Amino acid sequence: MSLLRAVTSELRKTATLPASLGAIGVAVAGSVGITLLNASYARAALGGDPRFDGFETSPAETAFAAVPLGVVGAVILGVVAISSEYTANSSDAGGGRQITATLTATPRRLTLLAAKAVAVVVLIAITAAVTIAACIALAHLVIGTAVTPDDTGETIARALGAGLYCALMGLLALAITVLIRSGIMPLIVLIANSSLVSVSFLLSQVTPLARFLPDLAGIRLFARESFAAFDDALDPLTGGLVMAAWAFGLLAVSAVVFTRRDA
Repeated sequence: MSLLRAVTSELRKTATLPASLGAIGVAVAGSVGITLLNASYARAALGGDPRFDGFETSPAETAFAAVPLGVVGAVILGVVAISSEYTANSSDAGGGRQITATLTATPRRLTLLAAKAVAVVVLIAITAAVTIAACIALAHLVIGTAVTPDDTGETIARALGAGLYCALMGLLALAITVLIRSGIMPLIVLIANSSLVSVSFLLSQVTPLARFLPDLAGIRLFARESFAAFDDALDPLTGGLVMAAWAFGLLAVSAVVFTRRDA
């Protein structure tokens, strides 16, 4: 099977998984909800409400503050794209795993893994484009015109950076899941690290080397340094390259493992 046909097949398969639809729902609905909440606080701050004194009132900042929920959706997409292959079917269906049928249809494992990676990136890119555009538009609508307009060029660059950040996190999740062959641990660790208690952030309080961990390295792709909340964050270009090196390095390792071990 050619790479293009494999990508089409994997894109259709991944997009129709219930977990994938849930991931997209989390990314879109969750980000929009957070943006509306933050925008209402920003509007209250502009109206002189003392409870929100000092709250960030920039529409762009309000929208990009919701990116972590988009990252959660990207992580789920990256994980389920491969973990679904190793989930046992019901006993009525023979109790087998999808990976057997998948490898029968696409016996070249590197082609299969590349197709899954491309499918994950495409789904994340579409989801991120819709989500970020919706969040920025809603933030402007709710906050209104009482604030200084955000720089359009900077906002576009940060939006592209947010999409890239989500895509790289999705690829990291995919690579780790290939190595583990289970989605439970990657989901727990990566989602918690992205949305609850960031182990990377805690490590950054101990050693400056933590800024080279993938999630912290790329944070400036979409966040201003004040949002990054730790000192000496890498600049967007350097951080993006470091994060990409992590993603493609782990993908290379997972590809070697995937091609050499039994299904």
